[in-house]
Order: sequence, then structure tokens, then C-alpha cells
Amino acid sequence: MDDNTIVELYWQRDEQAIAATRDKYGRYCYAIAYGILHSAPDAEECENDTYLDAWNAMPPHRPSLLKTFLGKITRRISLDRLKRQTADKRGGGEVPLALEELHECIPDNAPIDEQLREQELAQAIDAFLRTLDDDTRRVFLRRYWYFDSVKAIARRYGFGQSKVKMMLHRTRESLRDYLAKEGIFV
Repeated sequence: MDDNTIVELYWQRDEQAIAATRDKYGRYCYAIAYGILHSAPDAEECENDTYLDAWNAMPPHRPSLLKTFLGKITRRISLDRLKRQTADKRGGGEVPLALEELHECIPDNAPIDEQLREQELAQAIDAFLRTLDDDTRRVFLRRYWYFDSVKAIARRYGFGQSKVKMMLHRTRESLRDYLAKEGIFV
């Protein structure tokens, strides 16, 4: 079933929308959640929560890219779960490490105008990613969107770990410079 048909099912409040979403994107959502949480039961729960959030968001929202829409929901739910699980303990996984790496190039948001700043930052990062070559963009996204380990990225693309680390370092430096030029100061 194509994405437009699935979205239309959500808009018609037809429960087949969830089954169609699970059939087409269940493994994708599970993979995102598992990559963040490293727990099969938690990943399954996040996957199911994704369907509920999608159900509640459509209507009024009509996503143009269903896969991306579901990926964002799954990622947010998984990160929220991870934050709750690690509220009293720090470190120990790829997610905290990756977020710490990005902290040097992405500014903290103040409570005032937070949503507007987040939107501006997201647009700036999206524009920055379009300036990167394919390999660099893929490595960056695998690390900071999917939270893959450096070792897993190296294995996936046939690079050495030191090359991946250097690519990530240089990309973070370029991102920091790009954000500064856009007036988003770190």
C-alpha cells in the first residue's frame, strides 16, 4: 500500500491504517528504537507508541513523507524513554556519547522562544546537511540520527574507525562554523 493511501486511512479514522503502517514501516521504527534503547521489549513498546502518536496526529497533520514522519515520532519517543531510564545514571551508551559530541556545536535552548529556535536550528542543520557529500552525510546521520557506534558505522561503510572519527570531528567543526555564519551562536 502506498503512503498516500495509508495517510488517507488515518484521516478516515480507519484502523487498517495502523496495520498498514506496521506492515510497511514496523521494522524501520523498531530499528530506530532498538538503536537508541538496545532493548527488544522497549523497542517494541516504542514502535507501538509510534502508531498511537501517528493516529493522534492525523488529522490534523498530513505528512508528505510518512517514513520520515514515523521516524521522527519513534526517535522522540525512544529518546524520551531513554531519558527517563537514565535520569539517575549518566553515560554508558552511544546516545549520551553522541549527544555530548554534538553539544559543542549546537547551542542550548533557552525556555523563551524555544520552539522557534528549535525550528530555525532544524532548518539550518538540514541546509548544512545538503552541503555535504554523500559519504559524509550518511556517516553523520548514522551517528547523530540513528546513534550508531563508530565501530558499526565503520563496518557498514567499509571505513576504518579512525576515518569515521575524523569525518565526524571535521563535520562537527564545519557544522559549528556553518551555524555561526547563520547567526546561531554556540
